[in-house]
Amino acid sequence: QVQLVESGGGLVQPGGSLRLSCAASGSIFSINDMGWYRQAPGKQRELVARVITGGYTDYTNSVKGRFTISLDNAKNTAYLQMSSLKPEDTAIYYCNARVVTTLSSRTELWGQGTQVTVSS
Repeated sequence: QVQLVESGGGLVQPGGSLRLSCAASGSIFSINDMGWYRQAPGKQRELVARVITGGYTDYTNSVKGRFTISLDNAKNTAYLQMSSLKPEDTAIYYCNARVVTTLSSRTELWGQGTQVTVSS
């Protein structure tokens, strides 16, 4: 069984910073890529950032220059460093990963979600 466990959400003031973590565990052979999505109330889930093993990263325009995604392959863990946070960043953040298991099965995983609230 493979799963993602997220941590690091919370309440922060505008202009503040938070770091989200997403650890993949279980029978994982390799990770193709990991990413963070978010869903605000009344809105569709959107891709925030994605990192591919090897280092390529991609960001939605609204977070470029403020968020940084990274992947520690040794720990099977992705991080999302969020800085200069704005109220419009408030959402539930979901981790996503596309992995290959030890049984050579390609699987897409989702985390349980972590709330990020930016408010004074």
